[in-house]
Amino acid sequence: MNIIIGADHAGYALKEAVKAALSTAGCRLVDAGTRGEESVDYPDFGVLAAEGVSSGRFERGILVCGSGVGMAIVANKFPGVRAALCLDEETARLSRQHNDSNVLVLAGRKTDPDTAGRIARVWLETPFEGGRHQKRLDKIRELEQRLCK
Repeated sequence: MNIIIGADHAGYALKEAVKAALSTAGCRLVDAGTRGEESVDYPDFGVLAAEGVSSGRFERGILVCGSGVGMAIVANKFPGVRAALCLDEETARLSRQHNDSNVLVLAGRKTDPDTAGRIARVWLETPFEGGRHQKRLDKIRELEQRLCK
């Protein structure tokens, strides 16, 4: 699985921890930056990852900022992106099972590295259930198409 990962300065350390935690997960991680803790603007890195998922170049993305909220807002502007801010494993599992989330958003200032690694693994390993949930995603796609015209 090809995954793009990005963060701002507040999410940099957690991004690095998640990369290490996923190093044995059998996925290809592409780091969109940032490369340190010097202040940067989260939209710049959110756009890189969300655009990569929206275009189909990457199957999934992971974004990290201080609260996770800014990155989630940015990512969900892109057609086909279903970004979910997950603070625990249960939310990560449900975001995949019910919403087929394709961008995981983590909160660098609220999530410790061990928890973030577990959240990311659950999110990567959980399949979309389809069924009754698919019709809901179809409604979201129809809405995106209407709004993007």
